[in-house]
Amino acid sequence: MSLVGQLETDVEIKAPARKFHDVFSCRPHHISNVCPEKIQGVDLHEDGVPEVAKEIIEAIDDENNSTSFKVIEGHLLEKYKNFHLIVQATQKEEGSLVHWILKYEKVSEDIPEPKGMLKLAIDVTKDIDAHLMEQAN
Repeated sequence: MSLVGQLETDVEIKAPARKFHDVFSCRPHHISNVCPEKIQGVDLHEDGVPEVAKEIIEAIDDENNSTSFKVIEGHLLEKYKNFHLIVQATQKEEGSLVHWILKYEKVSEDIPEPKGMLKLAIDVTKDIDAHLMEQAN
């Protein structure tokens, strides 16, 4: 069993790709205002259990509406030696497609895949989309 893994998901949203990307690339500190029940600063709340993660932005690709993050401190690093998140928004004819990639290396074989983090990414994407669409109206 490999300790290195990757999870991916796509989420369709109504907001333009550029606006969604701007939240992560230019205003990540506003995410806690958009979905305070899930993210409070760098405190991630998943299944009622507070998780703390400190991330840095590794790369911003404005041309491809992509932002890459690396977890540098917190609870995730108790389970994973490395944890990276990549979020990319692609414009469609109507709305956008948000693609998440979670790359990780487990500290041991008995650590589960971070499916809760993937669900959190999906939920945060939907909250940000709803917020952006509310602002547009």
